[in-house]
Amino acid sequence: MPRNVPPFTDLIAGCHRSAVHLETRDAYGVDEEDADFAAWRDGGTYDLDDRASWWNGFHDVVSDAVDRGVAVRRARVVSEPVSEYIRYEYSCTPQNIAAGEDVRWLPRRLASDLLIPGNDLWIFDDRLIRFSLFAGDGRFVADVMEDAADVVKRHAEAFDAVWDRAVPHEDFRI
Repeated sequence: MPRNVPPFTDLIAGCHRSAVHLETRDAYGVDEEDADFAAWRDGGTYDLDDRASWWNGFHDVVSDAVDRGVAVRRARVVSEPVSEYIRYEYSCTPQNIAAGEDVRWLPRRLASDLLIPGNDLWIFDDRLIRFSLFAGDGRFVADVMEDAADVVKRHAEAFDAVWDRAVPHEDFRI
């Protein structure tokens, strides 16, 4: 397992075909999102047409990758009824879609027969995984890399199984 974890921007910049993201938690405590989440909790909304008010560096990186022909897909496995944090993510998902991501949702009750990785992950070009490790309270702990072909293959197959069963964002209701 490689120990050096390059920045996400470098990883996706090196992609040629695909970048897939699997999210499996019902709550996250990511510091960079705290202010936006608090504003959303207080009734704040965003105007998708006012891109300057919400577009950020992550959106730039994803949009650049998509413009290069990289398929960027995100699958979220969620419990129902959904948590407050998932409602927040759902409200922000049109931003991901505007950047070029394809996003799907899989209710956890429909995933019982699937083997789902124990950690959230990104898979880059079916050759490299960046696992994201979180504490029990949802706080980010660390990213770790994996490039063993058999591990990457198993996780890509797990992502594909989730993706095939998941509901496209435009059809998913919370």
